[in-house]
Amino acid sequence: MDEKVKVTDTEQTDKKVNEDTTLKEKLVEAECMEADMPEQSEEQDGTGAEETTSYLPLAADQLDLAKQYKQMMLFYEAGIRQLTTKLQILNREFEQSNDRNPIENIKSRIKSAESIAKKMKRKGLPMTLSCLTNNIYDIAGIRVICPFITDVYEVARMLLSQTDVELVQVKDYIREPKENGYRSLHLIVKINVFFSDGMRQVPVEVQMRTIAMNFWASTEHQLRYKKDKVITSEMHARLKKCADIMADADYQMQKLAEEIHF
Repeated sequence: MDEKVKVTDTEQTDKKVNEDTTLKEKLVEAECMEADMPEQSEEQDGTGAEETTSYLPLAADQLDLAKQYKQMMLFYEAGIRQLTTKLQILNREFEQSNDRNPIENIKSRIKSAESIAKKMKRKGLPMTLSCLTNNIYDIAGIRVICPFITDVYEVARMLLSQTDVELVQVKDYIREPKENGYRSLHLIVKINVFFSDGMRQVPVEVQMRTIAMNFWASTEHQLRYKKDKVITSEMHARLKKCADIMADADYQMQKLAEEIHF
């Protein structure tokens, strides 16, 4: 995630996932919704995207990043604050009323104007605000770090059970990791934010992962995006092996937690 701002300080067992019926129902609902939505995966580019009703108010349709970036960021910052507050409330509640806390850390960021422009170009999308707000859902991002795999799904369930949080899309890279070994639960949600002229729904990406998953993802990102170095296929294989080691450690820690009755 770009421009991280700190707010506060292999695999989950099928049995644990299946027991979470509330989250499962929401995930199924999201998968049905995805059939009518543009794909948001980083690896796939969309062209000829159809512009529909915007989530956010638009000052002018033709995108002028230098002029309109600050105005646009106001809405995304508001969405981040709204969701972050919800997570902080859960965090404080667990600190005071439970033996342990399923939330280790919460961070947030907003994509830079340069990153937004590059992604629009890569996807072949016209540079308009309406197209931006309807096709790029990860401009506002929150990352939640949890101690254990089951914590990831439990915190996701608690967040999605709130009536003003609408699940738009889910990518579960914990149950189905990416080829390079990346693991995380990605949720695209819409949060209700009230402004002077009324309520707006702001899209926010929420990445949820364990401490081990975050360690690998953060260090892998620094290694892979070293601009003056080429990552060879042998290096890719070693990075994948490290991801598998971390995933196995996560699984073993999860089993220990279950034995200790966490």
